[in-house]
Amino acid sequence: MELALSLGERNTLLPEARQLGVPLDAVPTFGGLLGASLGVLRLPALRQRLVRQARSVRADVVVSAMSHVWTPLVAGALPAAGLPFISIVHDALPHPGDPAIAWDWRLRQELSAAAGAVAFSDAVAQAVAARRPGLPILQLPLGAHLPSTGADGTEPVADFLFFGRLRAYKGLDLLRDAFAALRARHPGVTLRVVGEGDPEACAPGLAALPGVTVEPRWVSDEEMPALVASARVVVLPYREASQSGVLPIALALGVPVVATPVGGLPAQLQHGVSGLLARDVSAPSLTEAMALILDPRRRAALSAGARAAGARLTDWGAQAAILVEWLGRLQGARP
Repeated sequence: MELALSLGERNTLLPEARQLGVPLDAVPTFGGLLGASLGVLRLPALRQRLVRQARSVRADVVVSAMSHVWTPLVAGALPAAGLPFISIVHDALPHPGDPAIAWDWRLRQELSAAAGAVAFSDAVAQAVAARRPGLPILQLPLGAHLPSTGADGTEPVADFLFFGRLRAYKGLDLLRDAFAALRARHPGVTLRVVGEGDPEACAPGLAALPGVTVEPRWVSDEEMPALVASARVVVLPYREASQSGVLPIALALGVPVVATPVGGLPAQLQHGVSGLLARDVSAPSLTEAMALILDPRRRAALSAGARAAGARLTDWGAQAAILVEWLGRLQGARP
């Protein structure tokens, strides 16, 4: 099976994609609200462009790796042209507090056009199945994307790291209260919070706590490994989650994880092997789990378990083989 790519010309991974040496169409997208509005006028041409590219490479199937604002508006052109469309669904419901304008319409349009879907957690797979009964769904583990820069030699500078978008549903207020209680029992413990967003809006007073460092900023793919490896433990205090992209990166680097038992997190994290799950979504339970993992011997054992789990998540060849095999069976089942 051969590969061709259709990517937005603003995609930050475009240089790496070009190095693959496969057919690639870099599609001009837009910047800002005005550009998005004017882009609607280009939709007929974009639909034709995608179909033309797929036909030119004799594609058996078109897979959408990540939904774009234009995806629901162009996806329908593929089955109309006899080209099966597969939607990789990262989230089946909008996260609380995230923009959700036309969310249901967007996902409905994509799933209506789809011959199959791929999900990275059982929670998302079930939600997709409820929206589109009978649709073939492949559930894959969410792999760990580690840029080649790696994190060799990185020394831990914080006991706990929260990394990711700073949003209300990520439970930063729970982490604030949990860490304050933990610090009262373990005065030297430290927490580093890094991510794009407004920390004060999510957890007022977090940055003022002793032992806490807050860095509200964007983190590039290249920086992620060193950042995650700079902590002894990654903490995910989420109130809601489809799955976590930070979690597999932590495991691949041998950094154990403390997480709340929500969404797809319990399936991603093996409690007592690669990290610890809090008993419930509350600050006291989070404090309890964080206190347990401070024990050096327990943390060392969990780190070894994390690295073993992460080795499977960085095997992209194995995951690609599962996807290709499933696509082949799906093609064989079509009339």
